[in-house]
Amino acid sequence: MYTRAVTASDDLLKLENQLCFAVVTAARNIVSIYRPILEPLGLTHPQYLVMLALWERAPRTLNDLAADLAMEPATASPLVKRLEADGLVARQRSAEDERRLDITLTDGGVRLRERAVEVPRQVMEAVGMDIEEIAALRDGLSTFAGGRRSERDQTP
Repeated sequence: MYTRAVTASDDLLKLENQLCFAVVTAARNIVSIYRPILEPLGLTHPQYLVMLALWERAPRTLNDLAADLAMEPATASPLVKRLEADGLVARQRSAEDERRLDITLTDGGVRLRERAVEVPRQVMEAVGMDIEEIAALRDGLSTFAGGRRSERDQTP
């Protein structure tokens, strides 16, 4: 059995005092909040992130998309393939460089955006926070998220 004298610095090592534990737990809970909101759209949370990036700018390459999503291309590729199978995106050879595959939205992917506009409002309702509170929380995490948020982004 492991025993030792308790010191004042022991509070620093309590699980409940760890930033990493709070962030991981919060991330898991946030995804569970999004799940029932995204389900009627036929999207998982990672697929929703891909669609958000494509709604901002399309067409784009897989590497560009993965970089904006802070993931490896090998992680983004199956997401794109699934969205393609669902008829929301298409991969096509670039007119500028036929070695490059561009990912673009289909008509179905464009139409889905009209329904997805309600997602941020539904998230705010689910957590009981307004846009300013969500923005402050999001911005507070920017140091840990690589500071990638732009000031123009104001939604959860």
